Amino acid sequence: MSLIDRMPTDSDPDALFDAFSSWARERGISLYPAQEEALIEVVSGANVILSTPTGSGKSLVAAGAHFAALARDEVTFYTAPIKALVSEKFFDLCKLFGTENVGMLTGDASVNADAPVICCTAEVLASIALRDGAEADVGQVVMDEFHFYAEPDRGWAWQIPLLELPQAQFVLMSATLGDVSRFEEDLTRRTGRPTAVVRSATRPVPLSYEYRTTALTETLTELLETHQAPVYIVHFTQAQAVERAQALTSINMCSRAEKDEIAALIGNFRFTTTFGRNLSRYVRHGIGVHHAGMLPKYRRLVEKLAQAGLLKVICGTDTLGVGVNVPIRTVLFTALTKYDGSRVRVLRAREFHQIAGRAGRAGFDTAGFVVAEAPDHVVENEKALAKAGDDPKKRRKVVRKKPPEGFVNWSENTFQKLIAAEPEPLTSRFRVTHTMLLSIIARPGNAFEAMRRLLEDNHEPRRQQLRHIRRAIAIYRSLLDGGIVERLPEPDAQGRIVRLTVDLQADFALNQPLSTFALAAFELLEPESPSYALDMLSVVESTLDDPRQILAAQQNKARGEAVAAMKAEGVEYEERMERLMDISHPQPLADLLFHAYGLYRKSHPWVGDHPLSPKSVVRDMYERAMTFSEFVSYYELARTEGIVLRYLASAYKALEHTVPEDLKSEDLQDIAAWLGEMVRQVDSSLLDEWEQLANPEEEDVEEAQERADQVKPVTSNARAFRVLVRNAMFRRVELAALNRTEELGELDAESGWDAAAWEEALAGYWEEYDELGTGPDARGPRLLLIEELPQDGLWRVRQTFHDPQGDHDWGISAEVDLTASDAEGRAVIKVTDVGQL
Repeated sequence: MSLIDRMPTDSDPDALFDAFSSWARERGISLYPAQEEALIEVVSGANVILSTPTGSGKSLVAAGAHFAALARDEVTFYTAPIKALVSEKFFDLCKLFGTENVGMLTGDASVNADAPVICCTAEVLASIALRDGAEADVGQVVMDEFHFYAEPDRGWAWQIPLLELPQAQFVLMSATLGDVSRFEEDLTRRTGRPTAVVRSATRPVPLSYEYRTTALTETLTELLETHQAPVYIVHFTQAQAVERAQALTSINMCSRAEKDEIAALIGNFRFTTTFGRNLSRYVRHGIGVHHAGMLPKYRRLVEKLAQAGLLKVICGTDTLGVGVNVPIRTVLFTALTKYDGSRVRVLRAREFHQIAGRAGRAGFDTAGFVVAEAPDHVVENEKALAKAGDDPKKRRKVVRKKPPEGFVNWSENTFQKLIAAEPEPLTSRFRVTHTMLLSIIARPGNAFEAMRRLLEDNHEPRRQQLRHIRRAIAIYRSLLDGGIVERLPEPDAQGRIVRLTVDLQADFALNQPLSTFALAAFELLEPESPSYALDMLSVVESTLDDPRQILAAQQNKARGEAVAAMKAEGVEYEERMERLMDISHPQPLADLLFHAYGLYRKSHPWVGDHPLSPKSVVRDMYERAMTFSEFVSYYELARTEGIVLRYLASAYKALEHTVPEDLKSEDLQDIAAWLGEMVRQVDSSLLDEWEQLANPEEEDVEEAQERADQVKPVTSNARAFRVLVRNAMFRRVELAALNRTEELGELDAESGWDAAAWEEALAGYWEEYDELGTGPDARGPRLLLIEELPQDGLWRVRQTFHDPQGDHDWGISAEVDLTASDAEGRAVIKVTDVGQL
């Protein structure tokens, strides 16, 4: 019987608690005392602040809260800090309450948005709270990972609902909250409900702590021998995590039978990238890798193998602390310091407990283990002293290794202090934006009173409040001067004394903030231009969040090429360094877009909250005619390929949703089809999950999740496949134009066209012509002939060269293997001839 079927006929607290607890018992779940206490308070209507260790069943309390809200006929919201957790919780709640009762909002997509149970990011709920305030249809808010309240850039989103939704019941949950007395008093005052703080220092699975001065491989070997696996080895950079996995392949982790089990579970899973092929080697050895830069399908595979108990070791970053469901017995810290973006510092107590708390699996382990490694130089010194034995003379002669310059030290004392320390109090991160003012002005009622209350009755110290007030006044004056708002001589029918003179779109501030600017900027482009489609793409890209790692890699590549060119020209070092300062990542249409943005901002000042950022990632990939793997390899982004793919998926969604149909040229539709298919072939889950869940009542949740990992044949999307073929052929033209025969040889080695063959074939062209075109005319469809022969399982293609005389008698002939293309998720080309017709 599902949970929804256990709903009592009335919302009496005792009936609700009995119904939920009996359902839990039938599933073999015995409630811990802290869970019982929290659920009793929830069903009675009180706010609850639940601060219990990781693995103590906070998710079950959240389910009970949603159950109580549904019984009271209230809309209940579940919020989490990242979209992946929102999506995971959406699936879980669909199983509990039925797909018709659960919806999801993540800012760039929505599923069943009118459902009584909504899973969303904290930012989405904050936008609803600002827009509707006490009139919002929000009866209950369950905030998971509430310690994100203290995040510098995003913490405001956890605070706004507490300030603006006095009608709601709040359930705030985290394993690392620290002192919450301020929240207890504040929530009671604002909501008029009692607020219960439920704490428990008792973990269902107790932890033991150990500080080790042995080398990491020695420590790990001992942990494996004493049956303390699975071990999560914590690193504070993605590169270190991958390097560790590679280094550990020399240790025999698994028996032959265990390796066979791993291979059977992996099955026909496609490892489509360079990193993926390395990961395949690691996991078959019993070693996982887990970090935010990986493709989602690779992270899910590691989690799946870990949940099956098949991975002995997982090398990852501290991101595992954010609610990811990976069973771990031992957490092994490689360091107790981290680089936070500006400096290396010792871990905060909250960070330490968040990570350490992943150790010990309820229902699997009777104990969890937390181990910290001493710094490398300390380990080496201890080893040297041990070698010297007890002889005082020998010990005095040992030359102790010093820490590296600038090293921030940690010790066993540091470790003990972190173990004993309570998480730091949560710090307010309130901020004032144009969006905040516009949302409140758009509400019925007196906007000045609402804004004054928000500015003077938040969680900030008075000094900060005064700073926010000054900023709010400045923003309001800019809105008034720009004619965006106007004062009314008399209150209107809805009690407004100031109102907007523009209509905000229904999803204002929920979707891409600069999408309205993009619509205006499209008007500046010339539809007859050969670069029109790519220019449209550049407008869309300029409105997306910056993928910092990709832009940094592009800048490094451009600077490296510039240095080589300047050296060849004999430019002096000082001048080279000066010129390099002007070289950045590619920024198409930058002058046009910044000028347009400046004008647009005068009449739409709220876009000032979201700076424009011209860039070329998708365009760069398309103009270079690169596949995903080629792009990642070219810019050396293998460790962050997940970030590359997420950006491409965002760009595809923006192209689909931002560009009006009447402005989509044939070329732009080709680009969109190519981009969408490329993302799907690399990792379909980023796009297909949303499309498959558009009508969740028609979906089986588990089937939808499984299908997200299955890839449609690349040839099934004919339009996109033609673009893939066109790009694959044009990639060869571009390399030929640069006379890069070595790369052509690598590309077509399987076709029998090595570097020497390409060099010989192109020699005749270079005797006749001194240039090979690669501009818009060169890549036009008229220079590519495709003969489709599906009955033979192939296409025949001829890519004509764009020579300076316009003779068009040279080119590349090839066959496209359709079966191989479907197997590899790309256009598999076999060159048959290069030469004159």
